[in-house]
This record gives sequence, C-alpha cells and structure tokens, in this order.
Amino acid sequence: LSTKAGSRSILATLASKAKHINGRYERFLEKTFPRFYVLYATFTKGIQALFLEVKEIRKIKSKMSHQRLSVQQLPYREMERLRQVRRSRRGSVPPGSASPEKGDVIKAIPIGIIAIPPFANFLVIVLMYFFPRQLLIRYFWTPSQQVEFLDAYDAIRRDSYPDVVKSIALAARSLPEPQLQKRLQELCAEVQRGSQPRVAELYAVRSLFSGSPLGLNKLQVSHVRALSQVLFLTPHLPAFFLRHRLRSHVLEIRHLDRAMLRLGLGQLSEEELKVACYLRGLNSTHLGTSECRAWLEQWLGLSCKLQASEASLLANSMVLLSLNYL
Repeated sequence: LSTKAGSRSILATLASKAKHINGRYERFLEKTFPRFYVLYATFTKGIQALFLEVKEIRKIKSKMSHQRLSVQQLPYREMERLRQVRRSRRGSVPPGSASPEKGDVIKAIPIGIIAIPPFANFLVIVLMYFFPRQLLIRYFWTPSQQVEFLDAYDAIRRDSYPDVVKSIALAARSLPEPQLQKRLQELCAEVQRGSQPRVAELYAVRSLFSGSPLGLNKLQVSHVRALSQVLFLTPHLPAFFLRHRLRSHVLEIRHLDRAMLRLGLGQLSEEELKVACYLRGLNSTHLGTSECRAWLEQWLGLSCKLQASEASLLANSMVLLSLNYL
C-alpha cells in the first residue's frame, strides 16, 4: 500500500510541475507571440472538446444498444450529435470545401493521426494558420473564423436560392387546380419581390407538394440540384441518388424538429438556436437569440404539421422562409 501511495504522490507531483511549466509556457506565448497563442489556445481547447464529443457519442450509442432505441426516439441533443457523425458518411459537403455539416469526429481522424508524433501539434497549428477552412473542423477554428467560414458556406448555398424560387414558379404553371396554382404563383412573386411568406400561406398549399410536379420524386432535376446545394449536398450525382439523399436529409430534419418541439425552444442555448437555424437554411451568424427563436417558431409551426409525403414543401421552405428574413 505504501508503494502505491508513493507512486501516486510522485505522479501527482509530476502532474503539478507539468501543469506549472505549461502555464508559464502559455503566458510566455500570450505575451511574446499573441497571434500564435490564439491558434495554440484554440487547438488545445479543440482537442479537449473533440475528446468529450467522442466520449459522448460512445455513451449515446451504448444507450441505444442497451435500451434498443432508434435514432428517432432519442432526445433532441443526442439526435443532433449523431446527425453530424452520419452526415460525414453521406457526403454533406459544399463544393471545394470542408462542410459544417460533415461529421466532426470522422473528419478529425486525419488531424488526430498528424498530431500523434511528439511536437506534431505544431504542424496542426501551421495548418490552422494556412488552411483552416479547407482542412480543419470547427473545433480548430477561432471565434472570428467560425463567423467568417459560416458566412462563406452560406454564400455558396444562397446562390441557389433564386433558382429554387424560379423552379417552384415554373412548376406551378402546370398545376391542375387553377385556384391553388394562382395562390402558389402569387406566393413566389411575393418572395421574388422581397417579402417573406407566412406559415399559414405555405401550409395552405401543402397538398401541391405531394404529387406531380412538386413532390420530391417529381421535381425537375435542376430543381433537385438547387435544393441539394441548399442542404450542402453535392449536386453532381444521377437524379435517382439526388432525390434519395435529399429525401433522407429532409426527413431527418423533420425528426429533429419534432424532438426540438418536445424539448422546447426555451431550453436551447443561443449557440444551439443558431446552429438549428443555420441547418434549416437561415444564416444565423449575425442574428440575436430572439430573432433565431422567432424564426424557429415559424419553422416548427410548419414542419411539425407536415406529413412525410409533404417533405418537398419542407425542403423548399428552407429557401422560402429564409431568403427575405429580416
């Protein structure tokens, strides 16, 4: 027992000295090389957050296994964490960049391998300096980079927003019901003039998005490609795969919406509100908590009333409700 106690005392002493030396080193960096220190501190915090994320995901999967739960039965926060892992396997990547929708844990594997050798973490810091958006995940972005990069991703997807509205208006011309046809055309015209439609207006035309020509399986390929870009999905695939993946992503958001409604928007932090808005098509990086919550209330007011067969309206509403918000 005395030997074990002595070993623990030695380890505690060494850990204390290492912590002291590391503290002095960090203060030296902060004072002498402030820009490098920001990257170093971001890397250190990122590694810690990443390990916690891996631990949490293992805990969630163990819970699912022992309790025999499906993903849809999980609470909102657990469902959202698993979504990011699955996204990496399904290719949610904006063209030419590393996506905020790509699974953080999977993407982090190369960074973890690079950082294994002694002092190799400095190589990661070099990558953080020269190629942060292309090679690294959000854990290794500084706060200012997070805003900058999310704005850049949003600019990519917003390029397709006008195409989505034009595609809806074009499809509306071939609708068999004159009254609903006119209502949808007027709705599109309002959006093109800079107005945001009300949830009641969208819900009133929901039946048009179940069959031809506006159901997910009936949309024109150009329309499907534009919606894929809204969801950060590569549009360069055969039409069948584009439709399948688009439906999968939209229905996943629909499940998340129901879990979010059960939790209550009042339970979400500012960061969680912003992430939820961004996923659903709204650039929330410059919005306040009240603005994000107000928009999500509208979104949930539509999403949680729609059936799975009306998923096309949900996908198109990512544009219709976001394009002219504020």
